[in-house]
Parts: sequence; C-alpha cells; structure tokens
Amino acid sequence: METKTCASCGEVLKGRIDKKFCDDACRSNYNNKLNSDSTALMKTINNVLRKNRRILESLIPQEEGKTKVTLKKLQDLGYNFNYQTHTYTTKAGATYVFCYEYGYLALEGNIFMLVKRLES
Repeated sequence: METKTCASCGEVLKGRIDKKFCDDACRSNYNNKLNSDSTALMKTINNVLRKNRRILESLIPQEEGKTKVTLKKLQDLGYNFNYQTHTYTTKAGATYVFCYEYGYLALEGNIFMLVKRLES
C-alpha cells in the first residue's frame, strides 16, 4: 500500500484515500503559497489604484463634483498616470480617464479637469 503525504508539510496522511492535506491550516498554507506571486502583484496594483482614487477625491470639492488642477499638483501628490480602471469617450470625442468613480480630462497647458462620475 502506497503512503501518501501532505502536499504542504509532508506529514503522512491518515484517513480518506483522496486526502491531500493533513488539516485546514496546511490546505490554506499550500494555497496561499501557490497564489502568492499573483496576489502580490494584484495587491501592488490595487494599492496604486486606491492611492490615485484618494488623490482625485481629495481635490474635488464634494458640493461641485469637478475642479481644475495642474499636472504638477497631481505629480506632487504622487498620482500615477500608468494606472486607471477605465476610460470614457464622450460623443464630442473627449476621453476621460477614470480611477473608479473619479476621473480626469487632460486639457491644454498641462491642466486637468477632475470629475466625479454621478451615480447612474
């Protein structure tokens, strides 16, 4: 008879014939290790997106829902232009770049129109 071992810690398994792990902790540990590389990348990207969102949110007055700021202001606050969640192109051809519900439209002279998307 073949002896099976835990896929995580290597302990000899007892019990069901199709058992792969000795307990829930080993199962969880194995799956966490398996997914750690992609999870780390996703965490990094999500952290950048959250920071971008916080920056946009902090600059837009709640009562107005939009404002204009300079490129320098966004850069000084650490906004990362390489990460966004989606874009929206108007019928007039203007393309807004969004980070969740907050977005911007690049205007002339390194000026950006910041907007908050209204609930629809």
